[in-house]
Amino acid sequence: MPIINKIKRIFIRHFMELRWQGVVIALLSYVGLSYFFLYLSGETDLLSLPDFAYWLVVTASTVGYGDFSPQTPAGKLAVSVFVIPFGLSLFALFVGRVAVFASYHWKKGVKGLKQLDCANHILVIGWNERRTPHLIRLLLREQLGSEETRQVVLCAKADIENPMPEEIGFVKVESYNNDAQMSMACLESASTIIIDAPEDDVTMTAALYCASRNKDAHMIAYFNDDNLSRLLKVHCPNIECTPSVDVELLAKSAMHPGSSVLHQDLLNVQDGMTQYSIRYPAEAKSVPLRNLFLPLKERYDAILIAVGDGKGAVTLNPPMDHTVAPGTTIYYIADERIDGLDWEKLCV
Repeated sequence: MPIINKIKRIFIRHFMELRWQGVVIALLSYVGLSYFFLYLSGETDLLSLPDFAYWLVVTASTVGYGDFSPQTPAGKLAVSVFVIPFGLSLFALFVGRVAVFASYHWKKGVKGLKQLDCANHILVIGWNERRTPHLIRLLLREQLGSEETRQVVLCAKADIENPMPEEIGFVKVESYNNDAQMSMACLESASTIIIDAPEDDVTMTAALYCASRNKDAHMIAYFNDDNLSRLLKVHCPNIECTPSVDVELLAKSAMHPGSSVLHQDLLNVQDGMTQYSIRYPAEAKSVPLRNLFLPLKERYDAILIAVGDGKGAVTLNPPMDHTVAPGTTIYYIADERIDGLDWEKLCV
């Protein structure tokens, strides 16, 4: 037995260093040798398929149902000396290898080192410890009840791990213009790109780079400096620049008390009335705004506040005779998102 134990230790040590090809070869060799030893022992009842495969797995895993067992002395010796000891070692080590492999790839994903496979997703570029987690939660909450749910992917340079590994994808990069690393986040196939870096110059660089690699995505960039946002609009007019409005809210609240609370409620998707948007169908007929305004309020308790032309221009509080053309974006305030509208019935 000491010799067998020594052989097992050597076998285990070398097995742990094997690549997956070696593991497969070891398993196939074990199956072949087990069949050969049983054949030499005259165990014909155990050699037919699928009985042999079933018996070998049950025996190697030590489950041992007892419905099949060797009958000859040579067969019992072969099972005792080879099939069970080596089978148990192979079974345990193979399961361990699979567990380590799965754990490795899970940790790789948490650390942001794994190539993602996604499309039509929302890509958030940049990390702000205070603002970004809240932004991601809002993006996830905004999609509740929506007919189309898109994956959220975070791309950051900060030394962090995935803050929400069960809910979002994560890619860690050294810079926001590294081709290989940004491709891991599937930059070219993102439908929406939100850029919110801690420094405005980094936001500017990332925005120009993303615009060069994905011209079709809806892109939003957050700036503290309005001058940089205007400069970016000169080079990339389709990018939606969102400036900081903290000072404006202070002034509004000073002159019109409660304004900051009002704006916060309109942006908060957790509770109460919130601003949403919906696209007027491209196949629908043009109608005056009054044909939508009252039905939206009466049937859905929603207030139409603005319309967009689909190219970035928004008309706030349009007149009742304003023509709503096919493809127009309609902005409204409601308690919940409105999906699946029957526009023909609504306009009647």
